[in-house]
Amino acid sequence: MRGEVRERIREIIIQTCQELGVHIETGVLSTDHVHMFISVPPQIALSKVMMRIKGRSSYKIQREFPELRKRYWGQRFWARGFFSTTSGNVTDAVILQYLELHSKREPTGVSR
Repeated sequence: MRGEVRERIREIIIQTCQELGVHIETGVLSTDHVHMFISVPPQIALSKVMMRIKGRSSYKIQREFPELRKRYWGQRFWARGFFSTTSGNVTDAVILQYLELHSKREPTGVSR
């Protein structure tokens, strides 16, 4: 993800999270994956949040950037599944530190 595609994915993720009432604490858009530290309302399943983010962003990106539709024809834009953990197992500070270190490796990676 680079340039206009990267910026548009960022916008779609932010918009989708706002619609769902999900608060993005911070995030990093890397060239081939996304890290997000989010706060999800208890009445919404995280799997539903991720399904909406990945589904909507894939649909819109492939519509708005036809060259990507050709590239990913018959394939998924995003990998199947996702990783999540709660901040009860590790502190918020540890998560934020990880994202900060990750964004330094991806100089244009900080998305928020």
